[in-house]
Amino acid sequence: MSERPDRRPSPSAAKRTGWRRPAAPAAAAPPAGPPTGPQPTPAAAPPPEHRSVIDSAVYRDGRRIASPATLAETFRQLREEPDGMAWIGLHRPTEPELHSLAAEFNLHELAVEDALEAHQRPKLERYGGTLFVVLRAARYLDAQEEVDFAELHIFVGPDFLITVRHGGAPDLSAVRRRMEGNPELLSLGPEAALYAILDAVVDGYAPVVEGVQTDIDEIETEVFRGDPAVSRRIYELSREMVEFQRATRPLVGMLHGLMAGFAKYGTDEELQRYLRDVADHVTHTSERVDGFRQALTEILTVNATLVSQQQNAEMRALAEAGFEQNEEIKKISSWAAILFAPTLVGTIYGMNFETMPELKWAGGYPFAILLMAVVCVSLYVIFKKRDWL
Repeated sequence: MSERPDRRPSPSAAKRTGWRRPAAPAAAAPPAGPPTGPQPTPAAAPPPEHRSVIDSAVYRDGRRIASPATLAETFRQLREEPDGMAWIGLHRPTEPELHSLAAEFNLHELAVEDALEAHQRPKLERYGGTLFVVLRAARYLDAQEEVDFAELHIFVGPDFLITVRHGGAPDLSAVRRRMEGNPELLSLGPEAALYAILDAVVDGYAPVVEGVQTDIDEIETEVFRGDPAVSRRIYELSREMVEFQRATRPLVGMLHGLMAGFAKYGTDEELQRYLRDVADHVTHTSERVDGFRQALTEILTVNATLVSQQQNAEMRALAEAGFEQNEEIKKISSWAAILFAPTLVGTIYGMNFETMPELKWAGGYPFAILLMAVVCVSLYVIFKKRDWL
């Protein structure tokens, strides 16, 4: 770890670097006898679902020795344990709570501001003697078939580790229980807890990868089945993969940066093995995510091609239907014209006007019939030559 502080500073060193405040003087004993005057009513404790302090504990030699209920109690317990370590877990803390932590542990104001805003990309920064880590956790929601991302901020000092969680993942209580079940590892200090959290975040990516792989397989089936809603699903999953890349890619560089400081800062061999394993998993996950995004791009291209082919087929079918309709209209129009000729002649000579000269002509009837026949045959020949009939 770059510029890794000593795991357990001596009490004098802690006071010199500003890590802990000196122990507060003991309060004077209250006078004997019952209190006089009106007593203030204690504030009601907030309901559990609104508590920001999820768990707070003080450890010595890897074993929990105190479970303070408040941050103030945690500060006091830590001052009384020169060789102790505080592990404070918060979920969406308030600004006063973070400022109290900043005042107690000398946290940099920029890191505190980042932890409050909770819209950061994964990063690792050093502020004096404090290491500030931002992680993006992920979990796969089966019911919605989507990926839910959460943000985790970690402050690491020589005798404390503070986690600020924004979102539902990861389950840090499981990480704490696992570390408490291995006191030898937890006794290595806050770095051991940090590496365990990194391991939990990266392990949480595995179900997401499997869920996304299942989604991609389903999408491929829907694409070749011609499902009209598949384009939207491809787009939404592609956006989630962009977020997934933003969570995993920076983490690869962060872990390699920590690994580069092993020899320089004398990182414990057990922690080195932890971090190498985490780095391998992150690299594998990042490669899978890159592959997913490339696959979705190709699937989107194939889907666009299939949609275009389907549209062309539909246009071709419409054109063929229009052509057949035109042919039928030609035939109908041709026969209508042929039948119109005798109708016209018969209509003229059926008007019964007195002055029509042909009415008294002996050859008028044969001439009218011949005229009808000639016109009809002429029209039939003309339409036949033009393939209208």
